[in-house]
Amino acid sequence: MVKLSFFRSINFFNSIIMKIRCSSLPKICTASKVKGALSETAKSYIKTIAKQDFYGYETELNNKYVKKGIECEGSAILLYNNVFFTSHEKNKQRKSTEIITGECDIITPELIIDIKCSWSFETFPATSEDITLKDYEYQLRGYMYLYDVNSAELAYCMVDTPDHLIGYDNVQIHKTINAPIESLVTTLRIERDEKLEAEMIEKVHMAHEFYNEYINKLNLKNK
Repeated sequence: MVKLSFFRSINFFNSIIMKIRCSSLPKICTASKVKGALSETAKSYIKTIAKQDFYGYETELNNKYVKKGIECEGSAILLYNNVFFTSHEKNKQRKSTEIITGECDIITPELIIDIKCSWSFETFPATSEDITLKDYEYQLRGYMYLYDVNSAELAYCMVDTPDHLIGYDNVQIHKTINAPIESLVTTLRIERDEKLEAEMIEKVHMAHEFYNEYINKLNLKNK
């Protein structure tokens, strides 16, 4: 199960300090119609988190796509290694600043690798041009910032879906036995960009301010 992507802590003055996970950065950094402001998408997402904190509940994603990603991550890393003749292991080192936190899948001195398990052949990007970068670009930029690495790569891996998750789907779109192994991994690499990184950090600070403003409104509405 995957929880919504924020960590929070309280400082000595009871001001809430958000540590935003890298996986939330694509929402926080969506383009705004107003220059230098948070987008409506970002504001809506932050309000969702603030409501959870204020009313004391938590939302978890627990669908079949998330379950496959969790259950098959090891198989996906093994597939990546077999295709590219590497020996990468799952990273277990989390990095944090005062406002951002993240734990990338694979870290090398030169490269961050983020592993994505496709649900089926129908959703698997067969070539790099089929990858929608905007869905994960700022997640990768967050990792490069935290780990101080200059390159990051999205790696979509197509591995067999566990039978108990397939349900009534066509089994053929979930099994890789007839596909050449080198065709089962599609990658897209980006490089670190100081300007985009600075804009990302600015958006994170704005998200923190907007969160506290919204919490204050909730605290004051019945007073």
